[in-house]
Formats: sequence, C-alpha cells, structure tokens
Amino acid sequence: MRFQTPLVPGRLIRRYKRFFADVMLDSGDQVTAHCPNTGPMTGLVEEGQRVWVEPNDDPKRKLKYGWRLVDHENGHFTGVDTGVPNRVVREGLQAKAVAELGAYDTLRAEVKYGTGSRIDFLLTRRGLPDAYVEVKSVTLRRDADWAEFPDTVTTRGAKHLEELSQMAAQGHRAVMLYLVQRTDCTRMRVAGDIDPAYGAGLARAQDAGVEVICYATSLSPEGVVLAQALPVGETVP
Repeated sequence: MRFQTPLVPGRLIRRYKRFFADVMLDSGDQVTAHCPNTGPMTGLVEEGQRVWVEPNDDPKRKLKYGWRLVDHENGHFTGVDTGVPNRVVREGLQAKAVAELGAYDTLRAEVKYGTGSRIDFLLTRRGLPDAYVEVKSVTLRRDADWAEFPDTVTTRGAKHLEELSQMAAQGHRAVMLYLVQRTDCTRMRVAGDIDPAYGAGLARAQDAGVEVICYATSLSPEGVVLAQALPVGETVP
C-alpha cells in the first residue's frame, strides 16, 4: 500500500482531543493534522517526536494533513493510522502472502456476522471451511522487541473474540490476525496486565479453536506492506 500523496516530515508539538495533532513541519509551517488513532498511543506522542504527515487537497476535509508515521530516528518507524492495517492485510491476502490463508480464492470485506458486528474479511473456497478473519493493529512496545496488544482496555476486542469462538463452534475457521505496525519488534504478545479480560478472552477463544497469527509490516514514508510472520508469545499476566 503506497501513500496517495508524498509524506512531509515534521516534529510533533502536541496531540489533543484524540483526533488532533499540532505539527511543526520541517518547512517551518505549523499545521494541525488529523490523528487517525483514538487510543492512548503510548510512547508515540511525546513532544518533539519526529513524525510524517500526508497532505491532501480534498475540499471536504477540514484538516489538510493526516498523521501517518512516527519516525524513531534509528531506522525504525511506527504506523499510527488504524485504517491502514485492513488495507495492508487485504493486499496481502489477495497476493497469497498470508501463508495460513493462501488456499482461499474469494475474499469479502465487512461481512455481517455475530451480534451486530462485521468481520474484517470472510474467505471462501469450495471444499474448504469458510475463514472468518479479524484484524487488529498493534503499535505498543514496552519491553525489548515485544509488540503488545491491546494498549488499553478493549471491550469491543473482547466481543470480537467471543464472536470468533462462535464461528469456530459452527465448524468454520476463525482467525485472529495481529498486524504489527512497528519495524522495531520481532515478536508479539497480549498485554494481559493492561486488559485482563481480553487476555482471558483470548485464552478461551484459543481453547474454542480460534487460530492466532501475527504478521509484521514494512513501513517507510513511501508506504506500508505486509512483511514476515512473527511468533506469538505467552500473554503478559
């Protein structure tokens, strides 16, 4: 997935009201960018943080910039746009780059299932059980090279685990796919200390037959693409 418009570098002044970020561009202009992430963004919102924003000339948008990347200035990046993972995973699925799901030939997005929910992707092929795939974006890093999810309590995420379990009970494949939007992590685990209910819910889901897989991303100011599979470790108690 390539960014539609070349990104512009700057320094974060502040992130506020969840959706706004003031940025001082390298050009010397101060702008307000849309922050496409409503979570706490732990470790990603310090004043002076190097960031990359995407300009736009859409008259329907109030803000003319969107925050896309944190640049850790050591060769690594973190993607902050929660709308990106589904686009990246879709491209990966279509390219058969997700080995665990490469046998499927039909993909549908945002299909209704469960209780008032929509699955991110429903994969089908004659002779195979349908595969319900839920995608979660992972951006938290607290220790060594571990990526962790979630970064805050997520009742919605716990609900998705329950609904995936129901699909598994009906004989379908149910897949929880974590996409790590950081290039400085080589493994992933669930932060049960941040959300004990989610940690317990994942354990129940796995017992019910839900598959858990994780993939890395390759990030740069040019774009974001699916990278290699990453191991999933034990949940943080």
